[in-house]
Parts: sequence; C-alpha cells; structure tokens
Amino acid sequence: MFKFLKHISPSGYTSLMVLATLYCTFAFNSLFFIKAFNVATIQEWSDWLFLASVPILLFFLTLLLFSWLSLITFVRPFLFFTIVLSSVLLYASINYGVIFDKNMMQNVIETDTGEAFSYLNINLVLFVLTLGLIPAYLMTKNKIRQPLKQRLKSFILINFVSITFISLIAFSFYQNYASIGRNNKEVASYITPFSFYIAGYKYLRDNYFYPPLPFRLLDKTPALASKSGANITVVVVGETARASNFSYGGYKIDTNEYTKQDGIKYFSNMSSCGTATAISVPCMFSRLDRAHYNSRLAQSQDNVLDVIHRAGAEVFWIDNNSSCKGVCNRVENYRIDTNKDNPLCDGKYCFDEVLIPSLMTTINNAQTSNIVVVLHMIGSHGPTYYRRYPKTQQKFLPDCQRSDIQNCTPQELVNTYDNTIAYTDLVLHKIITQLSSLDAETVNMLYVSDHGESLGETGLYLHGFPYRLAPKEQTQIPMIYWSNRLTNKSYSGCIDIVKQQPLSHDNIYDTLLGLTQVNSKTYQSKNDIFATCRTQLLATNGETNAF
Repeated sequence: MFKFLKHISPSGYTSLMVLATLYCTFAFNSLFFIKAFNVATIQEWSDWLFLASVPILLFFLTLLLFSWLSLITFVRPFLFFTIVLSSVLLYASINYGVIFDKNMMQNVIETDTGEAFSYLNINLVLFVLTLGLIPAYLMTKNKIRQPLKQRLKSFILINFVSITFISLIAFSFYQNYASIGRNNKEVASYITPFSFYIAGYKYLRDNYFYPPLPFRLLDKTPALASKSGANITVVVVGETARASNFSYGGYKIDTNEYTKQDGIKYFSNMSSCGTATAISVPCMFSRLDRAHYNSRLAQSQDNVLDVIHRAGAEVFWIDNNSSCKGVCNRVENYRIDTNKDNPLCDGKYCFDEVLIPSLMTTINNAQTSNIVVVLHMIGSHGPTYYRRYPKTQQKFLPDCQRSDIQNCTPQELVNTYDNTIAYTDLVLHKIITQLSSLDAETVNMLYVSDHGESLGETGLYLHGFPYRLAPKEQTQIPMIYWSNRLTNKSYSGCIDIVKQQPLSHDNIYDTLLGLTQVNSKTYQSKNDIFATCRTQLLATNGETNAF
C-alpha cells in the first residue's frame, strides 16, 4: 500500500539535495514570498520577470547553502534537522509574527526549559509533525548509495549550476534586488532556514569566536555620600508589561486600582532598550545607552549594581524569572524556589507575591543601612499569561486559558493580559505597604518593565521583534516611582513635571546612582531622572541628605 513512499526517499546525493531544497524553498518561505511581492514595484513586464526570479534565486541559494553545510556535517541528519527546524520557524512566524535575527537567537538560547515548554501546544505539535517530522523522515530514511568520489562530483556540479544561475539572476535583476534589499531589510529575515543559520553564526561569532574582552572597572573608587542616612532602594524589574494597558496612561480598563492609594508617580513616556529580556535587562543596568549597546562589551565591564556595591552598599538580586542575564553575577543573588510546598508556587512557576517575604527578610538581615534590592518579576510573561495570576485575581473574564494564544478571541487574550497587569499592581501595592513601615530616612521603590508585548495587533504576538521595526506595544513601557520622600510637596510637585518627559532605559543607570547616593565618575546628572528635584528639595528645605 505504501510502496510509493520509497520513491520519496532518494538514495542519491544530488536527488536528495534537490528534493530537500525544493521542499524547504516552497514549503517554508510563503511569508517571505508574500513580503517580497508586496514591496516590489510592478511597472513593466520586466518587473514580472524579476518576481518570477525570486523563488528560483532562493532555490539555488538554498541548494548552495545545503551543499556546503552538509559537507561539514552528516548529510541526512543535517537535512532532517533543517526541515524540522524550518517547520518550527514557520509556525512561529505565522502564529506570532516572529522575525528570527541575532537577538532572537540570543533570546532562544537563554530561555530556560520551563519557559520553552510554555510554548508547547497541540497545534504546534501537529504543525511540526505534518510539515516537519514526517516529510523529513520520508526524505532522509534511505542511506546515500554513492561512493565518495561520485558524491564529490555531485557536490561540484551542484555548486557550478547554483553559482551559474545565481550569477545570471543577479546580473539580470541587480537593480531590483538592490532596491528591495536596501529599503526593506526586514524582508530577508523571513527567508527560512537562512535566517536561523545566519543568526546562529552571528551569535556564535559574538559569544565564542571573538577572544573574551578583559573585564573593565568603570570606577575603582565610588563612594557613598558622606552625609547619607539610612537608604533603602528597591528596584522592581517588570516582565513584558506594556504601557498601553496601564490605566495611569489613559487605558479604559482599571488595571491599577491597588497602587492608586499609595501616592505613586507614573511615568507616561518611557521606552525600552530592547524588545526581549536578554537585551533589555543587561542594557538598562549598563553604562552603555541603547544606541551604543553591545552585549559583549556590556558583559565585560561594570554595570550600575557593581558600582553601587563597590561604593559600600549591600546589593541583592532576587529572581522570580529565568535569570538576571548576567547583571547580578558579582552581587549577592538567588532565585526563588518553585517548590510546590509554597502555596504561591506550582512546581514550575511562582506568583510574584512570593518575592515580598524574600524582600523583607533580605532587608531585615542586611548588615548596613545602605541597601539595594532588585526584584525580577515574572510579571506578564507569555504565552501562558493565565499562569501569572492566582484564581482570586481573575478580574477580567473570560480569559485565555491556553498557550496557543492566537486561537483565543481578541477579548479573551486582552482580558488575560490585563489580569497580569492588575496582579502586578497588587504586588507593587503590597511591596509599598511593607516599605512604608520601615524606619529609614530614605526609602525608594522604582518599578520599570523590561519591554512591552504585542497582543495580536497587526498580526504580531509576544515580543522580540527587531527594534527598528517593533511596534510601540513592544517598546513603550510603564515606570512607577514611590518614595517616603514624596510627602514633601516640593519634591512631589517637581516630579509631576519630570514624569511627562521622554525617558528610557538609558536613564536608569544614573537614576540609581542618584537614588542610592553614590558618588561616581561614571555619573551623568543629565540622565538622572530625579537630579533636578533633589537639588530643588535641598534648596527649599535646607536638607543635608539629598538622596
């Protein structure tokens, strides 16, 4: 009955390469063809010939890529892996709008198993099984029955034919390709599996091929201000919270009912450094700004926590997320245990309220009066938004109780996401309540999200889109500030003016130095959000502690 299947699995090198290339070119690049055709200008008959050349060019480019990569690997395992991988990439692109670049590669590699499994659902399994596993098995199940010498001849022939056709097409339509490539660089990111292998090469190059940079101390002698009193600063790093769903910014749904009673300041014009945690978290604590940020360089020099710690303050990082992305490597840190014995945990994740007892224990056990605690929330991490808040916090219904969020109704998805924001607001309220009870001269809490999130707008979901193309939903983020010093009307009024200004993660480094009263040669007052207001407070009240 299935005898015809044996003809699908070729035993010759050339036929296997051609069949696999044909399949990958036309099965996994529909989005690329659509994008390319949409940006092409059709004015005369030669433009139609150009469009017809696109799949032909992609076929021979893919054939050339496969021939060389299979030369340094085992042919059949390589092609099997590539076909299955391509099906996963296509699923992510179709359902979430994912573009696979170097930053996305870094995001994937730094994802823990719990986060990775949150994307697993029956639709993904069926998609990969149908377009990936079964075709890959059928094409590669037979051994290649060709002597090495004959295979080498086939390799040379494939390269000759491929290079010939690529050259002819490039010569004939150079202006068309150059124009589209120059003005629509993102289109090439949809080419599968090229995008994966190029991103993988760039990631390996930047992280393993280059020699490690010597670690650089940006300031060897930072110091706490001589007249600084007891100072406690809590930095809450939010996860995947976008500004457009905060009622403080005009959102029609009340997602901030809890902190309204706390006298907080909301910053309505804040943007992120990146669109993924792996970029944004290291960047916001780095001396490097977004325009000059480089992961390799950032990892080889002090971040602001290092400088504050060297100045004499105690610095702690408490993580309820995947990791600190290297930011906490040189300060005391620990990750929340997700053990099921804790009623706030299910064995894989914990609700963010679990951070509060750890925060207060850390503060109470500190050995100095100058303390910085960073709390890394799991916040609104998708796609399993419904697992980020307890049943008691299902305020907005119906919600989306599944990981394949694209199959929920838009309202269900928004309700689920709004529940995560409302729960984050509750956690912040409880943190502020605890901090309000502390007997310290200055207590500050700064909440800022790492990046935003897409919820189906323009067909995009989740985050990680290339920054230059990312929608505002992924880059516009919330920031909330609370301090026991806000009881001072002059200081509070000054911040009411500042909070309307355009700000970004670039301001975090200097703002934290200012809040913690650290004198450092790395400090740039122009980037300190509260610098002007602290100066004004000193001038009007004659205080000695500017915090």
